[in-house]
Amino acid sequence: MPRVLILLDVQNLYYTSRHAYQRNVDYNALWARATAGREVSRAIAYAIDRGDAKQRQFQNILRAIGFEVRLKPFIQRADGSAKGDWDVGITLDAVRHAGAVDVVVLASGDGDFALLADTLRQEHGVAVEVYGVPSLTAEALIRSASRFIPIEGKLLLGQSR
Repeated sequence: MPRVLILLDVQNLYYTSRHAYQRNVDYNALWARATAGREVSRAIAYAIDRGDAKQRQFQNILRAIGFEVRLKPFIQRADGSAKGDWDVGITLDAVRHAGAVDVVVLASGDGDFALLADTLRQEHGVAVEVYGVPSLTAEALIRSASRFIPIEGKLLLGQSR
């Protein structure tokens, strides 16, 4: 069975699905699709921790599905801007674990990951599947992926409002 590494950029998925569809990603459906016929080597969800109860409940849901949840504190700067992304952490984990898997599933639409996808495919010989909201996924990332899976339809929860 092919071995898969799943990396979720939770903030990107949350904001792009809310913006495009006014709905949330169905992480159970995403897990089922990404793992079908595969052995999960590791599955990591990267999130920003604001410390509220609803967020903790969501993190527990991710853990129950099978994800390891990595948290980074939300940082509000004095100038009003905010800091809170996992791009470097996701990249390091992808490269660190690439030798142990056949497929890397990257759930994000962030174009900064195009270079990572190219590197994983060309230098590590792994397939890279990108899950993202079609209208909000960078074209460079789609082109760099071995396969692009649109987050739409059954990969979303509930009805649009």
